[in-house]
Amino acid sequence: MQNASEQQSEPTEPSVRLEPIRLIVITGGPGAGKTAVLDIASRMLHQRIAVLPEAATLLFAGGFPRKESAAAKKAAQRAIFHVQHELENLLIEEASVDCVICDRGTLDGLAYWPGPTSEFFAQLGTSQEAELRRYATVIHLRTPIIGYNHQNPLRIETAEEARAIDERIAAAWTDHPNRIFIDNTPDFMAKAHAALAAIVSALPATCTRNLSIPSLP
Repeated sequence: MQNASEQQSEPTEPSVRLEPIRLIVITGGPGAGKTAVLDIASRMLHQRIAVLPEAATLLFAGGFPRKESAAAKKAAQRAIFHVQHELENLLIEEASVDCVICDRGTLDGLAYWPGPTSEFFAQLGTSQEAELRRYATVIHLRTPIIGYNHQNPLRIETAEEARAIDERIAAAWTDHPNRIFIDNTPDFMAKAHAALAAIVSALPATCTRNLSIPSLP
């Protein structure tokens, strides 16, 4: 009979996650304030929460062609969709966090797709229902009617185009059962505070302990 020192240790079973990792989308048209809100959120949240960068920014800042032809726009949206999926899947498979806050979601691509909705899903091998199920909550920051910010060098839309995109994004997420709109306010900090409160309300209980919204100027 083997003694304790001679016995081989049994492999440790991986811990079982009681709840799936929660994905929360922060979306909205260009100039809505997503980048500023996510920057504040990334500093107030803790290690059990991840904030994903925008897939489109990663691609275009890295030199992906940005052309006006229908073929180029479709190629860009297919690339953005797959990068978005893989960014999310990486954190889901690593299982090192309880919640992921996403700078845009996969259905945002519908707002930029230069063809029928059915073609978008056919080319990407998915469905609207499947993509809606990926996300627990969708928080939509509205693009302002006035005060549109052109400071981002990757932003090429006019104010009118930005508002039209905002409406198409809203239409893309119409059927999501848990969608929150953050309307514009004269003071952006009030809008940011409302967005942060919505984020906190969407977090699982494991991520809200000792968490509070910071005071904003």
